[in-house]
Formats: sequence, C-alpha cells, structure tokens
Amino acid sequence: MRRGLPPYALFGLASRDVAQKKTERLLNLVLCLLSTQRFLSVQEIREKVPGYQDGTDEAFRRMFERDKAELREIGVPLETGSNTGWEDDQGYRIARRDYQLPDISLSAEEAAAVVLAGRLWQQAPLAGATGSALTKLRAAGMDAEGPLGLEPRVGVAEPAFEACWQAARDGRRLRFDYRTPGRPDPQTREVEPWGVVSWHGRWYLVGHDLGREAPRVFRLSRVVGPATPYGDPASVTRPDGVSLREMVARSVTETPTATAQVRVRRGSGGELRRAATAVRDDVEGWELLEVGYSDPERLAERVTGYGADAVVVSPDEVRAAVVARLRAIAGGAA
Repeated sequence: MRRGLPPYALFGLASRDVAQKKTERLLNLVLCLLSTQRFLSVQEIREKVPGYQDGTDEAFRRMFERDKAELREIGVPLETGSNTGWEDDQGYRIARRDYQLPDISLSAEEAAAVVLAGRLWQQAPLAGATGSALTKLRAAGMDAEGPLGLEPRVGVAEPAFEACWQAARDGRRLRFDYRTPGRPDPQTREVEPWGVVSWHGRWYLVGHDLGREAPRVFRLSRVVGPATPYGDPASVTRPDGVSLREMVARSVTETPTATAQVRVRRGSGGELRRAATAVRDDVEGWELLEVGYSDPERLAERVTGYGADAVVVSPDEVRAAVVARLRAIAGGAA
C-alpha cells in the first residue's frame, strides 16, 4: 500500500485562526509543485497558483517566501534546482519520491489489532477517522472484518469519556465530581490522569488523586457532570512500570458486603447461580437465590442481562438500580 500524504492532512492541525484563503493557497501550491517533473520558476508559480495573482510583485514575493518557509517547517520536501544548469534559472518542485510514505505492511495479527481498535471508536468522536482507516485496510486487500468473524462492540456512552481520554493523552490534570457508593453527595476530585481502561464492559480512569495523594481508579459512569481538564499539556506523565489494567483489576475485584435475594426462573440464570451462596425453591417454576454483592449497580447489570428470567426481591437499592437500567433500555429502544 503506497500512499502519498493527502495534501489536506498537512493543514488539518493548523491553528484555527489561519485564514481560509491562506490554507487554500498552500494546498494549491503543494498540488502545483507535485504535478510537475521539472522545476517551476517563480513567475510560473505565480501564474498557476490561485491566490498569487493579486497585488504587486513585491507583495507576491513576500507571500511566497512565507509560504515556502511554512511548507518546509511542516516537513514538505520543497526542492530547489535548475532545468538548464544556470544559476539564474532557479525553480521549485516537490519530488513525489520524497513526498510519498514508505510501503506499509501489516501481519494478519497486526491488521486484526487495528480492526479491533477501530471497532472501539464506533461511538466515540474518532468514529469518522477510524472508519476511513478501516476502508483503506480493505482497499489494500486486508481482512478488515475482524478475526474469525468476530465484531466486538465496546460502548463509549459515558459523557466524561472524551474529556478523560483527551486529558490522559495530552498530559493535563482533570477536575470532576465523583459519586462514591454509600455517600449521598458527589465529591470533587482532582486527578493526574494516567490512562483510560475498559474492563469487563466498563470504563475506568486511572491516575494520581491529588487530594488523597495516592493512585486511584475511577469508574467513568460515576462521574457526575462534566470532567474539566486544566493545566499545561504534558505536565502529567505516567510513572514507569505501572500497569493500568492490573490496577483496575485489583480495584474492581468484588468482596461481597451485602446479600441480595434474586428470583430466577428454573433452568436460567447460570452466572447468578454460580455466584449464589444458597438456592431454594420458590413459587412454581422459580427458585430464590442469595447472591453476595458490594456494588448494587454491578449486580443490577448482571440481573438485567437475564431479562424476564430474573427478578430482584430485595434489597431496595438493588431493585432500584435494576428499574433504572430497564427504564434506560426502554427509553433507548423507543
């Protein structure tokens, strides 16, 4: 797969206050110098590139010098030379051999990893860019459907996800209100983010809690309101040797602190049955399970996965969490 950098990509990250006319002029200049094999004189460039025709010769010269410097600054290989060998016959061009990217080849495993990463962003702000990347993989003859026909779906529905991910990427601190189980009101947290991790269908922010002066893991679904990045970029760095996934795994390992009674249809609820500490007959066709839990929302997620085959009898906090989930599902399907 041999590709030249698309000209628009060169300016996509330019400052937002760059005038549209200047951007179009630079694009036209790149296209003009790419489309020729010989060196173009300054006068030929002025005649061919829209945006250079207006104004005096002196104004054009100043503008052209600035444009040349900007192209070279962003890495465009602007070549200077002569078609005749005479020093007074200097011109400009962009050699395609220098402008093109090298060949890109991926193994089957690497291509599969790219595909799976692309699937992750289907609901995130980068969905358009990853869709384009997957299309290019298919065009290059690679399998962009995922290994063994699998097409994992990782939701990114938490409102705080984008701000947390960008802050971790940019190395900036975060401020947000966080709801902790057992506390009636959310608490404000200030965190130096190290990364965002998906674990068993949930998203977690890992970082250094400035208020507690210790590493902490935060579940993004418990962030209340917006998460606000602050501070200079690159002011936060992740310590060497830290495994974010291991930190999340240790944090979410459940140690039951309470017991719920869950009525399960006979022959159903396999995962709940394996976690149950007691099972007894209930009304006809149903059994009553005692299931330990520490997080009512996590247990509610497990129960709602069985639909009409599982009903929480007690306690009220788990019943309320199940009702809230069912209402959210019904609202999303409406």
